[in-house]
Amino acid sequence: MAGFSPDRYDSMNYRRCGRSGLKLPAVSLGLWQSLGDTGNEATCREVMYRAFDGGITHFDLANNYGNPGGNSELVAGRILVDMPRDELIISTKAGYGMWPGPYGDFGSKKYLVASLDQSLLRMGLDYVDIFYHHRPDPDTPLDETMGALDLIVKQGKALYAGVSNYQGELLGEAAGLMSDRGWAPLTINQPSYSMINRRIERDTLAVAEESGVGVIAFCPLSSGVLTDRYLDGLPADSRQGLRGDSGQSWYEEREKNGLWDGIRKLRGIAQERGQTMAQMALTWILRDDRVTSVLIGASRVEQIDENLAAGNATPLTSDEIDNIEAILAEID
Repeated sequence: MAGFSPDRYDSMNYRRCGRSGLKLPAVSLGLWQSLGDTGNEATCREVMYRAFDGGITHFDLANNYGNPGGNSELVAGRILVDMPRDELIISTKAGYGMWPGPYGDFGSKKYLVASLDQSLLRMGLDYVDIFYHHRPDPDTPLDETMGALDLIVKQGKALYAGVSNYQGELLGEAAGLMSDRGWAPLTINQPSYSMINRRIERDTLAVAEESGVGVIAFCPLSSGVLTDRYLDGLPADSRQGLRGDSGQSWYEEREKNGLWDGIRKLRGIAQERGQTMAQMALTWILRDDRVTSVLIGASRVEQIDENLAAGNATPLTSDEIDNIEAILAEID
């Protein structure tokens, strides 16, 4: 087994997930982007090792992550065998299309149970710590989907049940159903949340708090928008830059709407705090105690080093929050 830093827990803040006994690092690592692509195995190992050395104990996957789908779990499994399993929180999900036919998509009991069995085989694990239903299913009864999560926990294939992309009332219904039926509690919800995507502030955060459900925010940097990446023009090697004319149109539309000017102003606040724009964007999300963790992506070790600093950063002052809110109102 690889040697890891003996000080790995010293600088990370761990936050309780809802009313459960589970604690997650303030910053978690998702393997949904390039780390799961074929050819990036060495980089993935380097990034996961560096993350763990910095106190990131939670690695988040899904059945369809990677290219081809499922490759992220295969790659992660080969790395996890050399890591201390009992110090790690491993999560995976099912809910998007994974194989042909009527049983490879959405939220039926058949799909969720079969998908997790496949995920465990790919990762070489006996269980995952968190298993999520990845998105709401408009056609499957909610009690069937939640019942499948309960079954999976009772089978010992997952320790905690979660949902992703459940908003407001539906999140409350799901959590209430689990409670009313005496099923495994709904422990965590994974929605998209960032400075410029604040949908969950309308009702989802309040429902989560009332229901005792933790929240882990994905896309906290809005796919790189809330970094320095786009402030000097559209990088040719960026995801949008590689799209050619459509990417350039995407960039110019946001320039016209004042987004990049607003982010330059936000960066000024970050610099006064001694942070990068990305670090402050994560710190801003973690200002809310109802958020358990922020879920970052990374394609190189340097991004881990940058984002780790947000896990135990000095909280934003009330004046800083007011100034940030004023800028966000301008670019809303």
